[in-house]
Amino acid sequence: MAPGIQIRRARLEDAAAIAAFVNQARRRGEAVSRTMVARRFSDVGFMLAELDGEIVGMLGWQVENLIVRITDFLITPAMDRVIAGRALIESMEEEAKVLQAEVAMLFLPPRPSSDLIDFWGLFGYTERSFDSLPKQWRQAAAEWNPNATNVMIKMLREDIVRRPI
Repeated sequence: MAPGIQIRRARLEDAAAIAAFVNQARRRGEAVSRTMVARRFSDVGFMLAELDGEIVGMLGWQVENLIVRITDFLITPAMDRVIAGRALIESMEEEAKVLQAEVAMLFLPPRPSSDLIDFWGLFGYTERSFDSLPKQWRQAAAEWNPNATNVMIKMLREDIVRRPI
């Protein structure tokens, strides 16, 4: 992990600080309120990257049917995104492995930039079409985002479940 960066799970009492971080880092679009963040906690878990007690990055994720879905990822422009990104992603992956998740999945926007593909590639994620995914992953992906066609994935364990337990 990067020197000085601390990664921890976000708590509901962090909602106001998360909203402030998102609003400061994005600087465009609709402002995010503490209430909006607090509601999101019912669906998403957050990992926070902090430096000297200040939020410098966050990653939102869900786990369902042994599949991790990365829902949110934001790093302050003043922070090295590879250093903070690696710390956040590795922490999330370790937590996901404890939950026996098979794969981590990130939906790509239409026509993703090569920078986006390269960034996630640094951490072992590869671009895949929905059609190339195993059936259970494809079904989960279609439920989460029926309009997406490509995702970035990373296998978190080799032994995937082929039949319900």
